[in-house]
Amino acid sequence: MSPTAIAPTTALSALLDDLRGEAPDIEVRASSPETAEFGYDAGTAPRRDALVPDGPAVAFPATVAEVQLLVRLAARHGVSVVPRGAGTGLSGGATAHADQLVVSTDRLTRIVEVSPADEVAVVEPGVLNAALNERLAPLGLFYAPDPASWRISTIGGNIATNAGGLRCAKYGVTRESVLALDVVLADGSLVSVGHRSIKGVTGLDLVSLFVGSEGVLGIVVGATVRIRPLPVARRTVTAFFDSTSAGAAAIGAITASRVRPSVIEFLDEPTLEGIDAARDSGLRARGAALLLIELDGFGIDEQTAELTTALEAAGGRVRVESDTDAEILWELRRSGRRFDERSWFAGGDVAVPKSRIAEVFAGFPAIEARYGVAVSAVAHAGDGNLHPVITLPIPVDADPAVVPASVHDAADAVVRAALAVGGTVSGEHGIGTVKRALAAEELAARVREAQLAIKTALDPAGLFNPGKAL
Repeated sequence: MSPTAIAPTTALSALLDDLRGEAPDIEVRASSPETAEFGYDAGTAPRRDALVPDGPAVAFPATVAEVQLLVRLAARHGVSVVPRGAGTGLSGGATAHADQLVVSTDRLTRIVEVSPADEVAVVEPGVLNAALNERLAPLGLFYAPDPASWRISTIGGNIATNAGGLRCAKYGVTRESVLALDVVLADGSLVSVGHRSIKGVTGLDLVSLFVGSEGVLGIVVGATVRIRPLPVARRTVTAFFDSTSAGAAAIGAITASRVRPSVIEFLDEPTLEGIDAARDSGLRARGAALLLIELDGFGIDEQTAELTTALEAAGGRVRVESDTDAEILWELRRSGRRFDERSWFAGGDVAVPKSRIAEVFAGFPAIEARYGVAVSAVAHAGDGNLHPVITLPIPVDADPAVVPASVHDAADAVVRAALAVGGTVSGEHGIGTVKRALAAEELAARVREAQLAIKTALDPAGLFNPGKAL
């Protein structure tokens, strides 16, 4: 009999009984209203006024051996396992039901090693992105990936979704900073893939296979990541434009120049207005669109001069920001947007070739007109990754928990607009539960078959994170 044939409620109860007997030191919380928050992630969290069902059972292993034991016991009873980091994901990749076991990496927080000579750090998955950089800074080093949630998101979660962030323009996404992984497979075995060395081509590239796999192939319990010298200088430059279209078109001027900023963020007019409404920041008074740019490294004065020339020629009003003002601007970019409780909204991310960013923004008014919604976006413009938001005011007599189809249809339309110009369904948030149907539109049938075959080879019983990603 297949393990998945066991009745889930009976199976979970038996699993919890075994855990009490065989692993009493592992904290385990049974399914209850108190575990409801472990049933969703940041992108699928219910409204405050919504009723939520009991959450899943949750285990908090503190060692790799405890993760292995949890996986073996779950496999014995046919209980599916949902790996979970900080829950900051935005695609439903860490959602879980009451008959599932969440394996939290919250307590796997050791920075095992920092080796400046090899330019690597070895960390457990529960290490916060910010905590690693705090450890590295006194050594004159840093870890490059920096998603907007870097203060609260974990390295393991970043690996699960191949998270990107602001510095992708120069340093790449998480995959470019991961050299090796330790992974617990569906039979409870522990394998190491990849290399500590910068180069290594022995065997297939299984590291890239696991990075971005959203926990459907195994549980990452250790990572060897690249670390880099802190730049000798960093400088923030702003360029404001008279319209969203003018600002989006100016992205090409940066690409055409010889300057390669570490960060290029684009904020459209509705985004600036939204930040002002939430934070009284006064950004819209400076222009209708903003390119927020960070330069780093040697020759920063020369970089600034060439960038200024390029942006002014494209119609930008360019300013080098003070350190104090720069800190405020970056914080506004990361957390300044607020979503009005009086509106329905849907978010997400897509990625397109950089040369097509302006075309995607230009298509927003048609989507607004078709579906009766508002559409805006911020973009990691250095690598073509857009984060659109669709909003619709909630009528006084409407149920806030019932989101109209038009909101989701508009969000899908933005994704299809990205696909139409050679883009992809998700640049860094992942597929999770939210974008599985859209991913099927992007991937050819034979490619989907190949991906499912890999899943079956590594997890034949479908133990890990079923219903996600693939």
